Amino acid sequence: MTQDLYGLETSTDRPETLQAINDFIHGFLSYQPKAAGVIAAADADPDGPLVNAYAALLWMFLEHPIAPEKARPYLERAKAAPGANAREQEVIRAVGHWIDGDVPALVAACDAITDQWPRDLAMLKLAQYHLFNTGDAAGMLRLALKSLPEAEDIAYTHGMIAFGYEQCHLLDRAEAAARRAMELRHDEPWAHHALAHVMLTQGRVAEGARFMESVAETWSDLNSFMRSHNWWHLALFYLSQGRHDDVRAAYDQHIWGLEKDYSQDQVGAVSLLARMEFAGVDVGDRWGDVADHVAARGADTVSPFLTLQYLYALCRTGRPEAAEMLSAINARASETAAHDHAAWAEVALPAALGIAAHAKGEWATAIRELGMALPRMAECGGSHAQRDLFEQIHLDALVRDGRASAAQQVLEMRRTYDPDGVPLNLMLGEVYEKTGLPDLAAQARARAERTLAGA
Repeated sequence: MTQDLYGLETSTDRPETLQAINDFIHGFLSYQPKAAGVIAAADADPDGPLVNAYAALLWMFLEHPIAPEKARPYLERAKAAPGANAREQEVIRAVGHWIDGDVPALVAACDAITDQWPRDLAMLKLAQYHLFNTGDAAGMLRLALKSLPEAEDIAYTHGMIAFGYEQCHLLDRAEAAARRAMELRHDEPWAHHALAHVMLTQGRVAEGARFMESVAETWSDLNSFMRSHNWWHLALFYLSQGRHDDVRAAYDQHIWGLEKDYSQDQVGAVSLLARMEFAGVDVGDRWGDVADHVAARGADTVSPFLTLQYLYALCRTGRPEAAEMLSAINARASETAAHDHAAWAEVALPAALGIAAHAKGEWATAIRELGMALPRMAECGGSHAQRDLFEQIHLDALVRDGRASAAQQVLEMRRTYDPDGVPLNLMLGEVYEKTGLPDLAAQARARAERTLAGA
């Protein structure tokens, strides 16, 4: 048998198929577009078990209701292909679980594969993706650590470990793992991403902006998700520093416009535009194009985390499709047998009602519904930084409803990890004025001015 780039045996004897397999694995881990070549390779080798399984897997990452339909023919070819070895058979079964919608079975299958083949980083990455989407940070870390010591020499191992540590709030360990990944490959984008999370959480805003700027040139040839997402993180640093022109430039050049039909690009744009507005940035007419592309998705409930952001864009722009999306969320919340029923019924549904109320200016309803959802938002997926969007919607409703004392509590908690943030301190200045504390208001505004002067 031949071996892939990490020494795992494959059943193919076709050099071009092996190259496509290697390109998929490395492209998947490094976020390079070459991973997409596995589709054509599978079409050219319909009897190749692993290449067809990977093609099915790639289709599922479309994160669209049509994805299982696109993926299933490749899965069926993989299952029918002769000569699959033991690992390949397990990979085929794992991919089948995802296409069938059985995510718990998929994660269990990936867990078993990485027990026996710890250098199968594609299956580790797949498991982390799904554990992330269900809010299982400890599971993300546990699976990643299983790859040691066998995969110690691979940079992407440490990038995945770093993100697992970060999502578990083990920030020093996360930074050490990310630095180790960069020692092996300075251009490891997931390690850059993990460091951005660490620095944002620790309030190292100026340092975070400088770091991300220093590695940004390495993202230019990545797929649209990784390029736009790392720039999204850099834009958050710019927002904190009050660098409005830089935020708009990052949005226009690197965040929106790369792959406008792709789920992750859409929610990155939605999330950043909303934060820009909350921070007082003039976004012009940028909402319209994003909402047009979101509306074209229809009633997409593939992921509660994604769907809630689609809904925000539709509600923010007054699109009639918002009502259809709310109905779809209600329908998902009623599917009591689904593995993610609780996330939809007990978290996503009240969050959706809160988002819709916020768009209508119904502040009390927005506060109530989002307040119920926020403590459990991790169950819908997304990182701490991404889920902060929903915290900001709730905070905006508090301020607009005149609940200055409640807003002060939220803002001062936020200032513990963003002490010099310009929008945060300006908002605190307004809140302290409303609560009859002018000295504290002046101090908050002075802090914002100092940050602006140094940015």
